[in-house]
Amino acid sequence: MLSTRTKWIVCFIAALGFAFDIYELLMLPLILRPALAELGGIVPGTREFETWRALMFFVPAMVGGLFGLAGGYLTDTLGRRRVLTFSILLYAFSAMACGFVQSLPMLLFFRCLVFVGVCVEFVAAVAWLTELFANPRQREAVLGYTQAFSSVGGLLVTAANLIAIRYATSFPEIAGGHEAWRYTVISGVIPAIPLIIVRPFLPESPEWAAKKAAGTLGRPSIRELFSPNYRRTTVITTLMFACSYGAAFGALQQTPSIVPGITEVQSLTENMTVPVRKATEQKIAATVNGYQEIGGLIGRFAFATLAMVVVSRRWLLRSFQWPGLILVPCVYWFAADESVGWLKAGIFFAGLVTVAQFSFWGNYLPQAFPLHLRGTGESFAANIGGRMIGTSFAALTAWLVTMLPSGNVAFAAGIVAAFAYLVGSLLSFWLPEPDVTTHDAPEPSEVAGN
Repeated sequence: MLSTRTKWIVCFIAALGFAFDIYELLMLPLILRPALAELGGIVPGTREFETWRALMFFVPAMVGGLFGLAGGYLTDTLGRRRVLTFSILLYAFSAMACGFVQSLPMLLFFRCLVFVGVCVEFVAAVAWLTELFANPRQREAVLGYTQAFSSVGGLLVTAANLIAIRYATSFPEIAGGHEAWRYTVISGVIPAIPLIIVRPFLPESPEWAAKKAAGTLGRPSIRELFSPNYRRTTVITTLMFACSYGAAFGALQQTPSIVPGITEVQSLTENMTVPVRKATEQKIAATVNGYQEIGGLIGRFAFATLAMVVVSRRWLLRSFQWPGLILVPCVYWFAADESVGWLKAGIFFAGLVTVAQFSFWGNYLPQAFPLHLRGTGESFAANIGGRMIGTSFAALTAWLVTMLPSGNVAFAAGIVAAFAYLVGSLLSFWLPEPDVTTHDAPEPSEVAGN
């Protein structure tokens, strides 16, 4: 049994890890335009800009997904705590290195390392929490509410970006200047500090440790994920995870790039000098992003509450999927063209229904696979589906922008959101229902019978 102090430490580290996972991921849309301008002299709206934007979203996701899959395997073989600690340290110090780069290829390289750490951390953390809290109701609450801090991470990175923009000239000079984006990315080192302090107090998963010591821990295998017992679970969760991430990366994360093109913003900044206009656009984009993160935070807490009372996992997910199928595309097709005020309102609700789905997967996946296969199974769905396929929807949006006669980013984002939500909603009819009273996978007969 964990002591009360240990439980609080565990929840603190898990919440911190989840918060800075999203902190690191949502940082890119906020710093992308100024980083491309400083490091490559690349002008927004050009084909070169769209190419580099696609690369910055796509390449780290691919690298992170591949290494994240390996991280899931290591989570099953080396232990949850050890891999969790390493992953947080990796993305924290890689984020700090991003602030000192002198070229776009170096920024891309360190963003890849950040993604690797983030991809591995999610898998290790949810497996760790699932096995530390055996009581089903307590487990659902811990997984739901600690994951809610992911949206706190979104608010934190928005605040960090605003602080960096406002006080950039007061901070120490980096690379011969005081670019706000550099200070924003360096702030990603924060989670490493408390982790180093509390690391000795973190317990290993008792179930995993006991089976490892007894020599009864099964060997994880990707091949087993596609055995008759788990094939359907693996395929459906991978595709649905891809749809959840596809809506977020193909639409929500494009919002900062949409803001400068809003008529109201263009009218406001048309007579400003370039530095003042750039700073003003960044401030407005960061403020809009804050509304999205507040919506996402409320969505995660709403999910955590519903997860303890809604028995059917399918209907729990649909309570966010089906409203989003109508709402999210309309935000980008209509609200994004109206005004900043309409976009703030729309992006709040879009964030609520989209981000809540990420918490769903953190609760669902550990119950879908057995202990010896848990990290590998979670990692395949989250990293191959979410990180690799899902985040590549950002590149799809960028490609659509070049194909549309209007070149309208908001309209392209709406198309991608509609596609992701429609496919995800249809796939929910084949999602297996795990037994929420346990924290192990359902019996093979139950998987096949759903």
